[in-house]
Amino acid sequence: MAVEKMSIAKALNESLRKALETDPKVLIMGEDVGKLGGVFRITDGLQKDFGEERVIDTPLAESGIVGTAIGLALRGYRPVVEIQFDGFVFPAYDQIVTQLAKMHARALGKIKMPVVVRIPYAGGIGAVEHHSESPEALFAHVPGLKVVSPSNASDAYWMLQQAILSDDPVIFFEPKRRYWDKGEVDVEAIPDALHTSRVARTGTDITLAAYGPMVKVCLEAAAAAAEEGKSVEVVDLRS
Repeated sequence: MAVEKMSIAKALNESLRKALETDPKVLIMGEDVGKLGGVFRITDGLQKDFGEERVIDTPLAESGIVGTAIGLALRGYRPVVEIQFDGFVFPAYDQIVTQLAKMHARALGKIKMPVVVRIPYAGGIGAVEHHSESPEALFAHVPGLKVVSPSNASDAYWMLQQAILSDDPVIFFEPKRRYWDKGEVDVEAIPDALHTSRVARTGTDITLAAYGPMVKVCLEAAAAAAEEGKSVEVVDLRS
């Protein structure tokens, strides 16, 4: 069947698997992404199936991980970097902002930077310091970076593949509190364009705009308002 119900975590795993199968230049890098399958098991089973040269367990050094990915991209690869938790991205901030985001413009368009930086973000899992942060605004204000965040399994599946296909660097924020939320994924669908918003619920009285983990909260609020006769529109910004 083309349509399957899966969690956001499973959708991301299947999306990475599809990308690895489709393009031998796609690599996955990060702390514990190989044998462990990532702390949230997003890369579970991928090293076993594609080998240690394509799913690479790195040292605990975020700056080095992103810096290596930049070098690989310059050599024609499409690295997908996993930052284990949102609060761990700051050691790599210099590499992302001063190198990854600027390389394309600095080279007058002659150099492509097809790097995806995956970051589980936001709260809701009862985690400790540096494990429940929301640094997306810092990256959204950086010229040269594209910042996206899926709110459901279908978008998780398609947006990650679209990000990997992009010749520009994409910061891919994954709502960790929603990893186990399930939804239908049509693996044969024609997806929405990566950098577009989507009306998740129509309404006429008020519009709520959200992204990532807050889309579900807004949908729940809209449903509650409907019981009181209010019509609330919910827009999933996505990008």
